Amino acid sequence: MNIRPLHDHVLVKRLSAQTNMIGSLYVPDSAQEKPQEAEVVAVGAGKQLKDGRRVAMEVKAGDKILFGKYSGSETKVGGEEYLILRESEILAVLG
Repeated sequence: MNIRPLHDHVLVKRLSAQTNMIGSLYVPDSAQEKPQEAEVVAVGAGKQLKDGRRVAMEVKAGDKILFGKYSGSETKVGGEEYLILRESEILAVLG
């Protein structure tokens, strides 16, 4: 299945969590916070202004990004978990 975000939305896949250990304590997956870093999978065409012009997206597929803790909407496509968020919810591009 193919998925394409519209307008100023971005489809991202979260990067895997760093570790399951804090010091010498094991932290189960259910107790860990979800990572706030992701890789951009696809981007929309950009935000459309009232006069019909489009504002170009600043991120592109392959970029690694940092986003807010409660940003976006989670979705599952073809057994994979993704997050769809607006470009304005992206805090930084990691380089």
